[in-house]
Amino acid sequence: MFPRWILYPLFVIFAGGLAATLFVGFIATMVWPTLPSLESLTDYKPKIPLRIYSAEGLLIGEFGEERRDVVAINQVPKAMVDAILAAEDERFYQHNGVDYIGLARAALANFISAGARQGASTITMQVARNFFLSREKTLTRKLNEILLAFKIEANLNKAQILELYINQIYLGQRAYGFAAASRTYFGKPLNELSLAEIAVLAGLPKAPSSFNPVVNPSRAKLRQQYVLRRMREMGSISTDQEQAAVQLPLRTKNEIKEFATHAEYIAEMVRQKLVEQYHEAAYVMGLNVYTTIRVRNQTAAYEALRKGVQSYDRRHGYRGPEGFVDLNADYTEEDLEEALQEHADSDEIHAAVVVEANPKHIRAYRRGGWIDLYEGGLIFAASALDSKASTNRRIRRGAIIRVQLDDKKRWAITQMPLVESTIVSADPKDGAILALVGGFDFKRTQYNHTTQALRQPGSSFKPFIYSAALEKGISPASIFNDAPLQLSSGETGSEPWEPKNFEGTYEGPISMRTALIHSKNLVSIRILQSIGTQYAQDYITKFGFDAKLHPPYLTMALGAGSATPLQMLVGYSVFANGGFRINPYLISRIEDNHGKVLFEEKPVRANLEAERAIDARNAYVMSSMMRDVIRAGTGAAAKSLGRGDLGGKTGTTNDFLDGWFCGYNSNVVTITWLGYDQPQTLGHNETGASVALPIWIQYMATALSGMREEPLEMPPGIIQTNGELYFQEFSSAPDSESPLSAPPNEALRKP
Repeated sequence: MFPRWILYPLFVIFAGGLAATLFVGFIATMVWPTLPSLESLTDYKPKIPLRIYSAEGLLIGEFGEERRDVVAINQVPKAMVDAILAAEDERFYQHNGVDYIGLARAALANFISAGARQGASTITMQVARNFFLSREKTLTRKLNEILLAFKIEANLNKAQILELYINQIYLGQRAYGFAAASRTYFGKPLNELSLAEIAVLAGLPKAPSSFNPVVNPSRAKLRQQYVLRRMREMGSISTDQEQAAVQLPLRTKNEIKEFATHAEYIAEMVRQKLVEQYHEAAYVMGLNVYTTIRVRNQTAAYEALRKGVQSYDRRHGYRGPEGFVDLNADYTEEDLEEALQEHADSDEIHAAVVVEANPKHIRAYRRGGWIDLYEGGLIFAASALDSKASTNRRIRRGAIIRVQLDDKKRWAITQMPLVESTIVSADPKDGAILALVGGFDFKRTQYNHTTQALRQPGSSFKPFIYSAALEKGISPASIFNDAPLQLSSGETGSEPWEPKNFEGTYEGPISMRTALIHSKNLVSIRILQSIGTQYAQDYITKFGFDAKLHPPYLTMALGAGSATPLQMLVGYSVFANGGFRINPYLISRIEDNHGKVLFEEKPVRANLEAERAIDARNAYVMSSMMRDVIRAGTGAAAKSLGRGDLGGKTGTTNDFLDGWFCGYNSNVVTITWLGYDQPQTLGHNETGASVALPIWIQYMATALSGMREEPLEMPPGIIQTNGELYFQEFSSAPDSESPLSAPPNEALRKP
């Protein structure tokens, strides 16, 4: 017999427990019908971002609030599952949604520590919270969480629940789900992760910010060790495996590029197109867009443009620091980081705060660490280190400068260029864009110079006038007088004009071929006079140009109208492909998240479906002349590529405002441009040959690598006499006694 005094407390405990059970049961009965439907779980439709890929299938852009890769449970490595269970819910396969042992252990630990230090949420409870509930810490929410866990377990099996958890849980850096986190933190898919990396990811759900391996590598390492220890205690791994994983250094994505290449302008073009079609749903429905961009070409274009712009910028000297900050004697690294907030890095060009400076040494701080610059790295800004330099130009303590690693991996002073540039390259046979860089730095300006910048094309427009002349019966051997000319306001459409050749010299009577090779302005004007400005304005529309942007005045001969680099690409493609008009395209196909093709481009190919713009003979003769531009004319620097199948034309506008080079072979057509957004002179003698052609050459060296030379195939209807080409209808050379060719015979059939 128990003493009566013992029975009273037992009765109280029993009664209290019964009352509590009845109360919870009553509440559960009342709450259960109000619980949300599990439709969002059984018909799981996660927010998957818009992803943009290169032609090879490499990721080059992504848009969406959430980074997410949905993965089936049978595609998740066993080690990943083991690590998640070890970190979050070791009794997942034993409980029915609520781990009572875990609850009791957490309650005891919290009681002993006099605070809510431990939680006891199972994976099922976390699924309930992530899909249906807030994270507020109230008894009502916890009760709902428990009841939802029971409901989930009653309707889904363990594999389904675990799959939902693995795909839905937030793991920091906008990454939702372990597959997305794997790509975000380590730059590779789940099935390529090491045990050490798996343990890092498995430790993230508890506190994604605190255990972020990029931001807090030391805390992430401690959390990783905890997960590995729990895996060993559960028998998932051996002691040797645990120790080997612990010893591996953390190599996170801060050491890996996020995308396969710099394609920000391309990604933005695709984004705009998809949002126009699908509206805001484009960001969440998991669209995969495959472009025509080739990573090798795109990388080469980006690097060529950056190098070309910086080379031009350095030729014009150091302008001085970007700004200045006041540094107290007791400044901290946090102060320096704050000072750099408004000076974003531009890829390899870093902003830095100077703390010490003299003509032989600079000590500076850039994001993440200290750097030292010595004499070799100071040459570019030597004048700004002189004590006699003006206050706003002198590099001193508190100056914000730009630095980058030189060819010998030493830090050197540089600066952010003010000039802009663009390069666009395509296959002239079908218009597939191979590379496109719309500006020096997308973060600085999203203005896409390839598609939006209407600029004067200068002499790069002359081939279209010369092509019109061929249509009128003029041949490459036709003689025109390279001599001064005075034009009235009626002939120019504005003011009286006395045009000059670039060199300021004149050669007298020369052939049309020679005039194009050496870009003779006066001959180009006389050619336009001979064929008529109205005819020329109508004719250039064959190449895709807008007639309204090229008024029918003699200034058109020197490219005084307006065109975008993309329009110039369309025009030059006609010469490159034998006379066909193609439409440039960027998107080859669009797939949904399940791989279903929603759209596929069917390009119009030259010589098949494409519209013929000009006669094949015209395209052949023009290409032969533009090959001579590279062989012996203003584009001669391109001979460094060692190829005989290249043609092109330089372009420089009045007062050196714009520099162009437009060139091609039968497989690649590429347009480069350089100038200021607010037009200003590039400087005396800064021509298309000096500012745009070097970019073109560097890019084409890669674009044409491994590509065999393709000689021009002469079409029927052309004869060669005395080394010159003529259309068969005009087999005898035109009268060349006059400084100007005889007026074209309108009765002659156009070729």
